[in-house]
Order: sequence, then structure tokens, then C-alpha cells
Amino acid sequence: MEQKSTNAGSLKVGNFCIIDGIACTVKSIQTSKTGKHGHAKCRIEAISIVEGQKKVIVVPAHDKIFIPIIEKKTAQVLSIHGETANVMDMDTFETFDLKIPEDVKGTVTEGVQVIYWNVQGNMLMRQIK
Repeated sequence: MEQKSTNAGSLKVGNFCIIDGIACTVKSIQTSKTGKHGHAKCRIEAISIVEGQKKVIVVPAHDKIFIPIIEKKTAQVLSIHGETANVMDMDTFETFDLKIPEDVKGTVTEGVQVIYWNVQGNMLMRQIK
């Protein structure tokens, strides 16, 4: 799994992070003030990129948070079977199946190029090129 690290206090809304081993998009961050003998705490709310489930954690602002490295690639749609599309990567010519997301379901046809993400080994179709 490719990842890099940063401090929890330096995350911004819209950044990606790994919570409980799952790649997520940060939706909100609230940072508390430091106490007399304590550290500032960050409450991070995030949505999983793959499943869409909500994750919430509270960590000290100086703790390390891991950020997934997301590969964004182009593929061509070879065929469509129900809610999945068989695609071919434009660089490696490897073929595999991708689930078609709801927002691009009507516009995906054979021969169209799509952009997909490789997130921790999960392939996700994101948009039409």
C-alpha cells in the first residue's frame, strides 16, 4: 500500500487520509485549543472513497496521519454488462472490470475513455474523459 504521512493538524477539508486502514476523503475538521497540560486535538470526519461509509476519529494535532497515494489512469470501455464495464488500461493494455457509478451510468458506452483511480488496490471509475 503506497502512502505518505503528515500531521493531523495540517489536514484540510477535501484532503485524503487513511482511517482504520480505509482511504477516506476529509469532510470536516475541528481543532480544539491546547489545555494547561495537554495538546490540541483534531476531530476528523471523513467519508470512505470505496464504500461511502462515515468515519470519525479524534487524535492529537501532532500525531501522524497517513495519506494514500492515488493513481489516476485512463482506460477505454470495451463492453458493458449490466452495472459493470470491461475496460482496457491505455498504458499497460490490461483488461479488467469496473463498477459503473450512478452519476455516469447513462453516458458510459463502448469505445469511450474513462478516468479511473487505483486506491489501495481498489479500482474505481470516476468520470468520463
